[in-house]
This record gives sequence, structure tokens and C-alpha cells, in this order.
Amino acid sequence: MFCRSIGWGGDPNGNCYNETTPIEDPEYWASDSRKSIMRVIGEVFSKSTVPITFLNITQLSSYRKDAHTSIYKKQWSPLTPEQLSNPVSYADCVHWCLPGLQDTWNELLFAKIFYP
Repeated sequence: MFCRSIGWGGDPNGNCYNETTPIEDPEYWASDSRKSIMRVIGEVFSKSTVPITFLNITQLSSYRKDAHTSIYKKQWSPLTPEQLSNPVSYADCVHWCLPGLQDTWNELLFAKIFYP
């Protein structure tokens, strides 16, 4: 997932570099989110005779502009300031190697398991 600031009303040429405020619009869907798949999952789970809780962490994560690990990824050589400001060529958003977002997922899972 590589975020572009136009998705949350920012500069069309911008990205998530140096962004620290979360997206607060509850109607926001990241460009790589699949609403149709989430709708099908919701429909299938609602028909289950066994209670199922589904938390869309992909969508939840999309609200965090600062959750992309782009500048923290280990590089073969140090990045220039120009490269840092445009992470499209080196961003690694699959590996969440810093505390923050994945800790939120763990806290939510812990709360659901131990405090239903």
C-alpha cells in the first residue's frame, strides 16, 4: 500500500512522507481498499449461526497516514533528501517494523479475546 495525499484531500502530487495526523473522515476508503469484498464478507458473516466478529484492519490502517514505514526501511545506501520526500521508489509498506499500528491491532485482538 502506497498512500497518495490526494486520497485524503491533499496535494495531488503528495504522499505520506512527514504526515502525522490520522484521517478522521469515517467515509474514507483508501484507493486500494475493496469495498465490494468487505460487503460480501459482512453478508456471509451475518448469516453465520456462530457469532463472528470481523475487524477490517486494512481499512483501519488506512486512516493512519503515518503508518507507512517508507523512510524507516533498511536501505543499501543512505537516501538523499529528495528520495526521502518521494518514497514511491523504495517504500516498504508490507513490513511494519516500528511500534505503532500493529500494536493497535494486537490491543484490539487482546481486548476482544479477554474482554468480550
